[in-house]
Amino acid sequence: MTAASRGGAPGDGRYGEAYFRPEQAGEGERIDFGALAYDDITMERLREIGVGPGWRCLDVGAGTGTVSRRLLDEAGVASVLAVDRDVRFLVERSVPGLDVLEADITAPGFVSGRFRLVHARFVLMHLPERERLIAALAALVAPGGVLVLSDAVDLTSDRAPGTPYTAVMRAMWQGLGTAIGTDVTWVLSYPQLLRGAGLRAVGAEIHVPPLLPGSAISRFWADTWKRGRAAMLATGLVDDAAIDRAVRYLGSDDCAALSAGMLTVWGRKPEDGAK
Repeated sequence: MTAASRGGAPGDGRYGEAYFRPEQAGEGERIDFGALAYDDITMERLREIGVGPGWRCLDVGAGTGTVSRRLLDEAGVASVLAVDRDVRFLVERSVPGLDVLEADITAPGFVSGRFRLVHARFVLMHLPERERLIAALAALVAPGGVLVLSDAVDLTSDRAPGTPYTAVMRAMWQGLGTAIGTDVTWVLSYPQLLRGAGLRAVGAEIHVPPLLPGSAISRFWADTWKRGRAAMLATGLVDDAAIDRAVRYLGSDDCAALSAGMLTVWGRKPEDGAK
């Protein structure tokens, strides 16, 4: 779960710079925990869409490249261009058919050409100008191709039962929003935004991985809180003891909570001449 761009307002920090720095020990492992929790769901959706042999694919914010490599190994696509702001993990795990591009996706013309699949997961939620970026990504889809976007949906509403986990998750979203501009409140607008970008046959689904002791998603959140602790403490909603209590809660049989959901939305570019 690494951003492919410099991030932005309202805070001065940027994803991958102020927090979740790729050079920080263990950051690749944290990203891989997220991949273990979500990759199977992502690949199932991509296969159902029809991604397969002959497809030229763009994977935006590719992180450690788990989806990119599975597209090549399992879906048998022709090629994948994996883009990220920092590509060290992609270079370390490169395979035949995987091309790597270090780029800021907020820059106009960050990549040339068109792709049958354009995919971005847990990227846009960290960036400003989201509507413009969705339109820009849609423009990279070849006629008949598909744009697939996934981002987090916060399930810790006011009606969610109070638990150590709920308190810390609320502090995390607020803290990262202030520090680096992360914002998941608009993610439910994805279907309309893809339709507004000219895509058709728009579909959406949500996956919520279970929070079980020792699970990949539980380990991901515990590690994310560790790395984002300063931003969370700055909110005043939690203290160190509360964060430590939530980590213990995640690792215990007492945990009874909902992880953030992953909303996946897809839409198809009409063939040339189609309406």
